[in-house]
Amino acid sequence: MSDRLALTELSSTAVQERQLGRSTLLSDYWALTKPEVNFLILITTFVGFDLASASNGRFSSARLFNTLLGTLLVASGTGTLNQYLERTFDAQMRRTARRPAAAGRVQPISALVFGVALAAAGSIYLAIAVNLLASALATLTLLTYLFVYTPLKRKTPMCVLVGAFPGAMPPLIGWAAASGRLSIGAGVLYSMLFLWQFPHFMAIAWMYREDYDRAGYLVLPKETVRVPFVILETLLPLLALIAISIMQSPTRHAVIFYCATVLLGEGFLYCGLEFAVQRSRVAARRLLAASIVYLPLLYGLSATLCNRAR
Repeated sequence: MSDRLALTELSSTAVQERQLGRSTLLSDYWALTKPEVNFLILITTFVGFDLASASNGRFSSARLFNTLLGTLLVASGTGTLNQYLERTFDAQMRRTARRPAAAGRVQPISALVFGVALAAAGSIYLAIAVNLLASALATLTLLTYLFVYTPLKRKTPMCVLVGAFPGAMPPLIGWAAASGRLSIGAGVLYSMLFLWQFPHFMAIAWMYREDYDRAGYLVLPKETVRVPFVILETLLPLLALIAISIMQSPTRHAVIFYCATVLLGEGFLYCGLEFAVQRSRVAARRLLAASIVYLPLLYGLSATLCNRAR
């Protein structure tokens, strides 16, 4: 009887271990896709789609769903392939050492196959279910991010500028998906996201500068010019961002949009100035938080007022 109980307990333990292993494996593959980044990508893609729909008077829920799904697949594949390419360097950084590929929980070949499958499925899905322009923009984003920006991170601090080009693509994908073309409105959204990335990334780079140095990333220049570089890369884009965001003003609600945009911009700029003066981790963390709050609010305000103006 005791032997039977022991066997039952062993069998139950083995089942639990297998279930735990499957759960851990699924969470690792989920982490490979960088879901926290994908959330922001989907928001900005949606805003591009929504504003393009407002400009042409046609909104399709089915097309929006297809756009977001295809973009999510491509973005997830990009995130996975990025972790595959940088696994040995990620392993040297405290911030990224526990990533699935860097920690060895997912084998390199598995990450490679998973990433290629996601990216290919997303590009094909966008081409079939949405249009060729949206698919081409998503594919271009993947290629420039992985094969231009990623290797430059170990060569020059100019990688921040280069990386901002593919990083600002999501609203263009959404705009192209809704209208089949690009226009000045799409360019304004692109410019806003392009400029936003500089203070956002400078906050991250400053918080983890020792990590980046340890892994051989040159996202920041040498110590002699590091401080002025960070200040310029933070404040100049912030000022330009405030100026260009005011340009995107729905005519019927221009005063509301103008006031709200200025208030948001002033709050973001204040955090940028505080970071430029103090250059502490606390100030960098506050700037990072402000950037995460600022962009969805600004894009959400744009979409809401434009929809009201329809």
